[in-house]
Amino acid sequence: MKTTFFATFVLCLTLLPTFAQAQSKLDSIIPVRGLAIAAPSVKGMPLFLKFIEEELAPAHFNLLILRVDWNYDYASHPELKDPNPLTREDVRKIADLCRKHDIRVAPQINLLGHQSWAKTTHALLREYPEFDETPHVHTEDYTGWPNPDGLYCKSYCPLHPEVHKVVFELVDELTDAFETDLFHAGMDEVFYLGEDKCPRCSGRDKAELFAGEVTTIRNHLALTGKRLMIWGDRLIDGKTTGIGAWEASMNNTHRAVDLIPKDVFICDWHYERPDQTAVYFAMKGFDVATCPWRKPEIALTQLTDMIRFRQSATAQMQPRFQGIIETVWSGADGFLRNYYNPETYNQDVSDAATLRKLMDAYKQMH
Repeated sequence: MKTTFFATFVLCLTLLPTFAQAQSKLDSIIPVRGLAIAAPSVKGMPLFLKFIEEELAPAHFNLLILRVDWNYDYASHPELKDPNPLTREDVRKIADLCRKHDIRVAPQINLLGHQSWAKTTHALLREYPEFDETPHVHTEDYTGWPNPDGLYCKSYCPLHPEVHKVVFELVDELTDAFETDLFHAGMDEVFYLGEDKCPRCSGRDKAELFAGEVTTIRNHLALTGKRLMIWGDRLIDGKTTGIGAWEASMNNTHRAVDLIPKDVFICDWHYERPDQTAVYFAMKGFDVATCPWRKPEIALTQLTDMIRFRQSATAQMQPRFQGIIETVWSGADGFLRNYYNPETYNQDVSDAATLRKLMDAYKQMH
């Protein structure tokens, strides 16, 4: 028995470099293998932790972008927290488990845009209505998209003198709770910026306003050695590219791409076509990851493209092509119920099917 055990132990030791080399090879092929998803409810925590332990980690994911927003028990601003939010203890469980499996965590609070949804004004503008870029537009009048007010999601005014004091206290508290040096600020689909009726922003260059807000957030994080991640759509010219108003900008914020710090990490999302704008961002000097959603074949094409970009790029550009970040836009609890019951979702068009395809691909590469 002792001889058998010793032989097995020696065999394991000889295999350890092989496993390490395999992981290193996978990192060289596709360094970032991420998932962007909402934080779970308190009730959904056990299943979420199981998902990290038994699904994400074995599939070699190494980044979790967690949309927390108001689902945290903020001590700095308790007026902004959701009912029954995640506690610091809950957050530490997620952070500790991710650390165990070498998964970096980037908590997210939507900054600038997405301060409302449909008829609901979210916590920041509900409690601090003076921050609203468009106070004359009322979310209770929302009638679906499009609507007479042109309302999609509200923004806060980046030039309001008090807004950053509030949001940065939230950012600092959340990144401290997760013990992380990454933070995702969202900043996608910002349609309301430099509005004519805003007493501070009226007449201002929208690209400069957007770049100023990105830079302000980036500089605050840099003070404590943290890095900013944002969605990349506002930095793409929707008119010239033909990509349009959702996955690119039609209100001239795209020129901000030349005005923001190059250490901002760009999450470049495209869901209906595998548009190759990652090349554009890399050529501008940014680290970039391509972000699919619910179409498995599109996601696999984007994965192939990212690997090809890394293989064919110059030595200077190659490290800027960072990888793939799958996105999930339903609540985490509902997504996981579907994920663990494959008969409930479409195998050709769904975020769960797309995630499983990427998991299989990473396992095969490993």
